[in-house]
Amino acid sequence: MIRHATTTTAPLHRLDSYVSGISELPLKGQTIGDCFDATVANHADRDALISRHQNQRYTWRQLQEVVDRTARALLAIGVTKGERVGIWSPNCAEWTITQFATAKIGAVLVNINPSYRTHELEYALRQSGTSTLVLQGAFKSSNYVDMLAELVPEIDSATPESLASARLPALQRVICLDAERARPAMLTWRSLQAHAEAIDAAQLAELQATLQFDEPINIQYTSGTTGAPKGATLSHHNILNNGFFVAERIGLTCEDRMVIPVPLYHCFGMVMGNLGCMTHGAAMIYPGDGFDALATLRAVSEERATALYGVPTMFIAELEHPDFEQFDLGSLRTGIMAGSICPIEVMRQVIDKMHMREVSICYGMTETSPVSLQTQTDAPLDKRVTTVGTIHPHTEVKLVDPSSGAVVPRGEKGELCTRGYSVMLGYWNNPEATDKAIDSGGWMHTGDLATMDEEGYVAIVGRIKDMIIRGGENIYPREIEDFLYTHPAISDVQVIGVPDEKYGEEVMAWVKLVEGESLDEEGLRAFCQGQIAHYKVPRYVKFVDAFPMTVTGKIQKYKMREEATHELGL
Repeated sequence: MIRHATTTTAPLHRLDSYVSGISELPLKGQTIGDCFDATVANHADRDALISRHQNQRYTWRQLQEVVDRTARALLAIGVTKGERVGIWSPNCAEWTITQFATAKIGAVLVNINPSYRTHELEYALRQSGTSTLVLQGAFKSSNYVDMLAELVPEIDSATPESLASARLPALQRVICLDAERARPAMLTWRSLQAHAEAIDAAQLAELQATLQFDEPINIQYTSGTTGAPKGATLSHHNILNNGFFVAERIGLTCEDRMVIPVPLYHCFGMVMGNLGCMTHGAAMIYPGDGFDALATLRAVSEERATALYGVPTMFIAELEHPDFEQFDLGSLRTGIMAGSICPIEVMRQVIDKMHMREVSICYGMTETSPVSLQTQTDAPLDKRVTTVGTIHPHTEVKLVDPSSGAVVPRGEKGELCTRGYSVMLGYWNNPEATDKAIDSGGWMHTGDLATMDEEGYVAIVGRIKDMIIRGGENIYPREIEDFLYTHPAISDVQVIGVPDEKYGEEVMAWVKLVEGESLDEEGLRAFCQGQIAHYKVPRYVKFVDAFPMTVTGKIQKYKMREEATHELGL
């Protein structure tokens, strides 16, 4: 089914919720590999990659040497342009080397979440048709090699040259980063490098010259808040330019040193982090394989970092660490906080105590490479905590009425749609889902509800699928959640709609209490009386210790609805 874009003519005096981003800087018409080589030519002896937990440090020239060697090795073992190469590993130097090496040969990198278990791994490998898998031996409670062996028992009996999987027929090669855990059919990282001698530099350069910037280069699986993950397929053009313009907005230069504690498998790490740094010649610094507040603080202090990325909970953990005051963070200037709304007090502390006066907030989604809105480094404090910023260069955003498709006036709620270079090529092998997400006008429908003010700042107010319709009244869960957050006993709250015979839907609140505090249903309703409209007061209340979440930390409201409907017998 093709979804058609709607065009409307608004009165001249009305300011509609539409903006387009202009820039003096043009889009980059390059492949990632060509841009990487240009950065090396300009910044050869500057620090490029520092993986502190591995004690590995590379200048841009040194990084190019190992990236090119890995690219030649992949070609030598049979990887061809367009083949999918999966990477299943926490943050490490090899992750980034693989990212740039696959880009140089036109192989499509498939990001596999380090938290995946066997079922999720099988789905990603099968759905993407991955032919080559690079994996870490183990991480935290996950033994990657053992999990793969459940799916591909042949790795214990075959050789690296003869691997054939009955369950995953596309999978032909496995490269293990942990030599001690490698099974007979696996290459190790070191044995892979030895294959590079079979392909010379001229052959790699010849292939690299044939690649086009609008070809697919990356598949990132969505987190599945509404069902099975979908593989957002992104081109060189998508993610190279997005990484560049994200870093431009925070004023990144070759003098900057960025600490990246966010996961590389996610666009926050590999695009906003790695590609943001690469396009500017800045240094990428990994404090550890996973997030650790102490390691992050130590990395900032010892590496004299000027930029730091993270989600609000990471910054909170750093600020609250008992050793926080021992670290000199005076080198910090900027960074990005994304993933969820930042409480104003946390933002104040990040600016005052961590010296990140130019910290930026942004909005995006995997399908849009990811960022389409971001605050400027000099945006007022209130704009950094109540909005997700203003339009990015070379992109468009409009807010539309979900039912009619008409652009809404400024200040009114509408579905956020974005268009431009950053919109994905589509969902891998899923044209039906692609057509539902991207309309015939090229607009990506995000499913997020937002408002736009007269200055063009956009605030996210909820999800369309989360909207509750009770007796004809549209109820936005975010409004009720924001109000309930003001109760001193409530630590976290999620509001959902559940079926109701009379009204169609009723309001239900799942409440997580502050440790040591008490509250019951009647107390919560009494708190609401006279403060919010009667139809917004939760009819049902459930007190919980946690919410159903995806492996990326997104709350799965559809699971909450299913569970509540069953428990309440609705």
